[in-house]
Amino acid sequence: MEPRQSFDPAGAGMVLAGTAVAGIGAGALLGWAAGSWGIGALVGAVAGIPAGVFAVYRRYRGYFS
Repeated sequence: MEPRQSFDPAGAGMVLAGTAVAGIGAGALLGWAAGSWGIGALVGAVAGIPAGVFAVYRRYRGYFS
């Protein structure tokens, strides 16, 4: 039996925030190239937040099982 991975709330928050900020940044960059960085950032946030939740789940999947 393998030891259960400990859950680090601060680490999970940083993974979530980092992924969301990366999505917002990528969306803003693509939006800037298309002519509207604000709409790109909004689209990046809409995509980045679920991606962040998925990243936290993948990182701590041993804890949730």
